[in-house]
Amino acid sequence: MDRGESSYVSGVDFDALYDEVFSPLFRYCHRLTGDPDVAEDVAQEAFVRLLDRQVAGEQAALRVWLFKVATHLIRDRWRVSSNRRRLLEIHPVAPGKPPDPERETERSQEVASVRHALETLDPRDRELLLMREEGFSYGEMAEAVGVQATSVGTLLARAQRRFTNAWTAQAGRETPPAEPLSRKGE
Repeated sequence: MDRGESSYVSGVDFDALYDEVFSPLFRYCHRLTGDPDVAEDVAQEAFVRLLDRQVAGEQAALRVWLFKVATHLIRDRWRVSSNRRRLLEIHPVAPGKPPDPERETERSQEVASVRHALETLDPRDRELLLMREEGFSYGEMAEAVGVQATSVGTLLARAQRRFTNAWTAQAGRETPPAEPLSRKGE
């Protein structure tokens, strides 16, 4: 948004509102959080929500709305942080040992072979198997691939069999892969 021209959103002069309210809102957030970076993030998020929701009204009412939203955002951050600390106390995370290079190599090879086996399947079989791994319901899978929901179980069983056959045939394996077909981030 060009700061040289006034911008009206839902009848609100956003630039004037920002110029008047951002500094006090930032100071308020900073006092509540003790962290200037968090304070700036929260103040900006409050303004973003004002724009996204196209809130209209008098400037004084919008100022109150922005402070209220910022307060709720800070409470939400505090709640998440508190829950995270509580969970870490119950289930502490110990620093991990470095990965075993041999195991990492085996894992990479296994992932590559699973991907290769998936690539040999027709698109519908591949999509069904991957959607199942992501937790889709039969109804969602049916809609996504354009079949009846009552057919999904049979189609999945056939796709699984084709995948297993393709995967075992690649290197003369006798058993299917031990890990899920897909992993997020890979």
